[in-house]
Amino acid sequence: MKRENILLWGLSVLSAILMSIPFLVPHTGFLALIGLIPLLCMERIATILEKKHVWIYHYSAFVLWNAMTTFWVCNATIGGGLFAIFANAFQMSLIFGLFRWSKKRFKGMLPYIFLMVTWIAWERFYFDAEISWPWLVLGNAFARSIGSIQWYEITGTLGGSLWVWATNLSIFGLLVSLSDGSWFRFNTKAKSAAIIGTILLIAGPFAASAVIGSRHKDAMVSDRELETVIIQPNIDPYHKFEFLTQSEQNDILLSQTDSVISQRKADSTSAPLLVIAPETFTRDITVGNYAGSRTWNRFTSYLKNYPNVNLLFGASTYEFIHSALPPSSTARKYGQGTWYESRNSALMVDGTARTEIFHKSKLVVAVEKTPYPALFCKIDDMLGGVMGRCIGQDEISLLNVRYRSPENGSVENIPVGCAVCYESIYGEYYTDYIRKGAEAMTVITNDAWWGNTPGYRQHLSYSSLRAIETRRAIARCANTGISAIISPSGEIVKETSWWKKEVLAGAIPLRNDITFFVSHGDITGRVCTFLFLMLLLALIVRFRKP
Repeated sequence: MKRENILLWGLSVLSAILMSIPFLVPHTGFLALIGLIPLLCMERIATILEKKHVWIYHYSAFVLWNAMTTFWVCNATIGGGLFAIFANAFQMSLIFGLFRWSKKRFKGMLPYIFLMVTWIAWERFYFDAEISWPWLVLGNAFARSIGSIQWYEITGTLGGSLWVWATNLSIFGLLVSLSDGSWFRFNTKAKSAAIIGTILLIAGPFAASAVIGSRHKDAMVSDRELETVIIQPNIDPYHKFEFLTQSEQNDILLSQTDSVISQRKADSTSAPLLVIAPETFTRDITVGNYAGSRTWNRFTSYLKNYPNVNLLFGASTYEFIHSALPPSSTARKYGQGTWYESRNSALMVDGTARTEIFHKSKLVVAVEKTPYPALFCKIDDMLGGVMGRCIGQDEISLLNVRYRSPENGSVENIPVGCAVCYESIYGEYYTDYIRKGAEAMTVITNDAWWGNTPGYRQHLSYSSLRAIETRRAIARCANTGISAIISPSGEIVKETSWWKKEVLAGAIPLRNDITFFVSHGDITGRVCTFLFLMLLLALIVRFRKP
């Protein structure tokens, strides 16, 4: 192998490693600020050497980055995991392809600005796309380095992506100026401005984070709190019904609950308490016919003895429709003239049999939903129905912790949001809970599908990002761990162990303040999308000119 090829491969691999470490190792987010420099150097050297098929190098780098950080998806589905790795890398590589195309018409730093805004525009689009896997959004690299990104309450996660690109490009620009000798033609003022500007770009966000974070160091202290009990039953989802019936699983959960709240029995003056059970805990709930569920009857009957106690639990729910023809593309046949729709739901119940329900909206592609159902459901039918067909609700709704006020005896509600599993990685979507009035947040999930891999730790850390963006505490319940109480500053205050049956109790503060990000949304993404479209238009116009 030629020496220059070894160099190009080495730079590509180095970039993949540097970009992977922040997603795998706590407190290493700063590496993302330099992680793309080797890839940019590879591209520049390949251009100077007039190398062909440069895409092989950057595509391989992106494949390696995706594989190192999200290989664990293969534990649940080998085909889906491999598709996620190679398809996501392909999309990243296309952006680099557009960048290289732009260099044929744009000069100086403009192609690099185009690269930056194109990447961030793609990340924003990816959040709302029918086929969506935004796990490796660059701003997520700081999920386990929360001390440096307290300003996410203003920009959201894509502000972090902008920081990553701006820093990498700034340092890369200095390296280029040194390598081509242009640095030595700068006067003293220009050199000083370049160095100081780069230092401020790197250090400024750290300083801003320290200032903003200091305002939230006591974020768990509040005049209004909600007591929570988080139940981690630790039931292996791969063998959920092989060794335990649903009734036995219900007994396990209520036994864990009773071990903590038994002293509250018949105390109608006690403070409101929220008990949280994990995602898809039961599968015997029919929407609109809750009384037909043994689980629902068992839970509501148990709660009659515990006034002011509310239970939030996840369920695979079903809605049956009587129709001669399929009522929708996603409906599956259930006997003659009957069809059913599937949902991944969260239910809130209490001892009065009051029931509120929320259906997960952000569904995992292929596992939970069939994308573009009008087309692919027909294909899936021919394959024997191998893909999931859950449907979600179009608009977020809140669940209410209901209790009787000891002061005046009136019935009052505490509105809380419940993000179901995958929904907790969608920053701007998540803010809808807060805009609708959520005073605290819950996340229910089942991360056992991935085994003891980085997957569940990454997923937990992304909840810290949501806490910072919205300044809402989170009570997170995971079937096999890690369950946690997360402060409005993103700090994990309490947590359980992995793959152990545990109960986690603690109070979370109730807040009604609104952050800039909640109020104004993803300005970074919108601005970058606008700039991308303008630069793309200019690029097309230039290519049309002779």
